[in-house]
Amino acid sequence: MITRTKAARTATLSGVLLVATLGVAGLSVSAAPPDSTVPSPTVPSPTETSVAPPTGTDDSSVVITPGTTTAPTTTSTVAPTDTVATLPPGTPTTTPYPLPPAPVLPSNVENVAPAETPLQAVGSRSGPATQVLQQRLLDLGFWDTAPDGKYGFATTQAVMAFQKYTGLSPSGKVDKATAAALTAATEKAHGLTNAGTLVEVDKGRQVLFIVVDGKTQWAFNTSTGSGIAYTATNKNDPTKVETGDAQTPAGLFKTNRERPEGWWEGDLGRIYRPKYFNGGIALHGMTSIPNHPASHGCVRLSTMAMDFIWDSGLVPLHTTVWVHE
Repeated sequence: MITRTKAARTATLSGVLLVATLGVAGLSVSAAPPDSTVPSPTVPSPTETSVAPPTGTDDSSVVITPGTTTAPTTTSTVAPTDTVATLPPGTPTTTPYPLPPAPVLPSNVENVAPAETPLQAVGSRSGPATQVLQQRLLDLGFWDTAPDGKYGFATTQAVMAFQKYTGLSPSGKVDKATAAALTAATEKAHGLTNAGTLVEVDKGRQVLFIVVDGKTQWAFNTSTGSGIAYTATNKNDPTKVETGDAQTPAGLFKTNRERPEGWWEGDLGRIYRPKYFNGGIALHGMTSIPNHPASHGCVRLSTMAMDFIWDSGLVPLHTTVWVHE
C-alpha cells in the first residue's frame, strides 16, 4: 500500500521539486516540470522491490526516477577462497607424506647416542670429570683400563687413539675440540673390516682395531715403523749388525709365535709380551707409544693394553693380522 502526503499532491508553478514519500523501501520520486500534468509514478510491486540492502546501508540510498522501475544495485562481500596445496595424483589428503626409510648402516658400524651432557676439556687432570670422560671413551670403543677418574698413561693412550681416529691433533690431552667431538660422537670406533676375526692395523691413522666376527671390539693407539733407515747392534748377538728402513710391511699375516710373560730381549731392544706375525715383526707392549710412527717395524701398544689382550684371549696364535696404509 502506498500513502501520499498532502505536500506530495500539490504542484508549484515555480519549479519546486514535487516529492512523493513512498512507503516501499523509503523510495523518493522527483516531480514533473512546472505547468505539466503530474503523472502517477510507476511503482514496482512489493515483490519487485523486496531486495534487502547490503549490511550497514540505509534505505534512503535507493532513488528511482519517475516513470522507471530500477532495481537497486547491491554490493556484496564474497568470502575469500582458501588456497589448497596441489598434491600429486593419488596422494591421500588425510595423511602426510611417508618419511624416507632410515639409512642402512654398514654391518661393522654401531650407533652410539651423543653424550647427555657436554664433556669438559680437562686437559690431563684427574677428577670426576675425567671419570665421565673415561666412560665415554669406553662407550665409543677406545680401550682404557677403568673409569677411575685418574688421568694416567692408559687414558692418555685412549684419548690419543680417539684424536687420531677423528683427525684431531693427537696430543693425548682433552682440549675443547676433543671434548666437543667426544660429546657429539654417534658411532663406535671401527676399522675397515666387516667380516672375520682379526687384528687390523691402520698405518695411515696409526690406530689398531681388534675385530671379532666382523665387529670392532676395541680401538688402540699404536705406533708402527718410522720408515727411517737404521743401523744397530743386535742386542742378542753383539757380533751382528742390524740394518733396515724401519718399515711395517702392509699385507695379510698370521700370528705364529709369542712370548707370554714379561719383557723379552729382542734383536733391536726389549719388547713386552710379543706376538710375532711377520718374521721378527711383532705386536708388543712398550712404554713409549708416541703420536707418530716411531718403531723399527713392530706394532707398539701400551704395556697395559698388551696385558688386556693376553688376559682376554682376543689374539690367540694363528690370528690374522691385516696391515694396510
